Amino acid sequence: LHGVDLTLGHGEGIALVGPNAAGKSTLVRTLAGLLRPRRGTVRLKGRFLSDWPREALARTVALVTPEDEAPPMLTVADRVMLGRYPHRGPLRPFTREDEDAVARALRQTGIEPLSGRRLGTLSAGERQLVLLARGLAQEPEVLLLDEPAAHLDIGHQLQLFRVVDQVRQCGVCVLAVIHDLQRAAAWAPRMALLHEGRLVADGRPREVLVGEAASRSFGVAIRAHEVPQTAEVVFRFLDREPARVR
Repeated sequence: LHGVDLTLGHGEGIALVGPNAAGKSTLVRTLAGLLRPRRGTVRLKGRFLSDWPREALARTVALVTPEDEAPPMLTVADRVMLGRYPHRGPLRPFTREDEDAVARALRQTGIEPLSGRRLGTLSAGERQLVLLARGLAQEPEVLLLDEPAAHLDIGHQLQLFRVVDQVRQCGVCVLAVIHDLQRAAAWAPRMALLHEGRLVADGRPREVLVGEAASRSFGVAIRAHEVPQTAEVVFRFLDREPARVR
């Protein structure tokens, strides 16, 4: 990452986009405190991230990634309950407050019926929803999502982003790495574009995607079309150099 200057506000929804190896996951992990920048600083609520105690940071920032190394014999409810550790610590018993937070997260993500299932019996999409529920159980102020829609069918994608919108309405700031540019533009009020480790565009999705920076970053021509009946904006992605037929 080089020269990234990004400010995230209370209740904001930001889609982080960019080509492969642009630095999206690196930025998310840096914001979560898992990576420390060699130069520059990350501040959370005006305080250097490096000055935050680990437990306090975990209560404030939740990171949800596609990777999950939890034992396959663990139940869904137990996996989600792990999101409460920043509030209680590993040696203190869980309270009714913790149980309520877990029940709420299971309900929000629509996986209550799976609560007694073991992780090893779930599909990839179901496991992704479990990870989101664990992040919600942390009750964070900042929710960082790295490819949250990976492995999800369209129905579960819509459900996931509906949940994320509900969380935002409660004041949680959400930054999500999203590869599907159409989905990113449909969900996010704001889009940030990374290319080769640099933030090259930041603004409304339509402005970002039809700009020259996006065309250069992805190597395609991007056109925006508005559907008259719904005012929905649909994007088309075209090869900049059409294939030649010999």
